[in-house]
Amino acid sequence: PFVAILGGAKVSDKIGVIKNLLKKADDILIGGGMANTFFKAQGIPLADSLVEDEVLETARELLKEGGKKIHLPVDVILGDKFDAEANKKTMSLGPVPEGWRILDIGPETVAAFGKVISKAGTVVWNGPMGVFEMEKFSKGTTAIAKAIAAATQKGAFSLIGGGDSVAAINKNGLADKVSY
Repeated sequence: PFVAILGGAKVSDKIGVIKNLLKKADDILIGGGMANTFFKAQGIPLADSLVEDEVLETARELLKEGGKKIHLPVDVILGDKFDAEANKKTMSLGPVPEGWRILDIGPETVAAFGKVISKAGTVVWNGPMGVFEMEKFSKGTTAIAKAIAAATQKGAFSLIGGGDSVAAINKNGLADKVSY
């Protein structure tokens, strides 16, 4: 199976990529700030989370077109501010409390995404799953990097693209454990 993992902040930068991948990938895992726009497109209140309101309709169309191929986080890590010292909490997907924002994928999502990645024959990854530059919000990205490395060691081909994704692979000492 061909698994594409997309993260980072902006859906608008990757709309063409997602449309193209829908024709080719078996599964598309979406995390990072991108996922927030898909959540809001489904009507989930997100408080202070990053959202691209101008592409909400496109996100709805992609979800409809993608069906079961598109996997979104089922739980998230919240911060009460965009800061390395923010208070954090984990919650299942649902309305985000006022004053909070989504800053990473949660442990249930890591497990679910990891299960899909473990069955992949080919993995392409572009974009972090959270604000991995801040230690408190780096666990999702780190776990996905490790899952990709593990799948590669079992024979999958893995391609990591984009500065932040490559930085996450390097930060975790996994550069020699992925294909490219």
